[in-house]
Amino acid sequence: MLKAGDCKMKKFCLKFTPIIILALFIVVMLSGNYLKKPITTDDDVIGLIRVVMDNVNKEEWSLASENANKLNYAWNKVEKRIQFSSERDEMNELSASIARLKGAIMAKDRSISLVELNLAYEHWEGLAK
Repeated sequence: MLKAGDCKMKKFCLKFTPIIILALFIVVMLSGNYLKKPITTDDDVIGLIRVVMDNVNKEEWSLASENANKLNYAWNKVEKRIQFSSERDEMNELSASIARLKGAIMAKDRSISLVELNLAYEHWEGLAK
């Protein structure tokens, strides 16, 4: 046998559950700018882009290669956090830029490395907007 309180609770749940779910989705979709900020020292994508750029400008290729690998690792960590709040195309382009950067560093090509670093920076800025 249903009590009057049970019926009120059921109506409350039916009305507010969709509202709570929609609010949760909105929070997730708008959280990209917050989630792309570094949480630890090994997921600072923008900082590593700057470090690799400095390495390339000084033509320190072994250090640039090491830091490009760190950049790739950091990006993989951040990518998992922002996958629901950022455009997939922008994320794929950033991944491709990092892959091309690693190839340009292996070839010790300063100009292509700098182009890819600037592209990576632009894609980073475009994430979660």
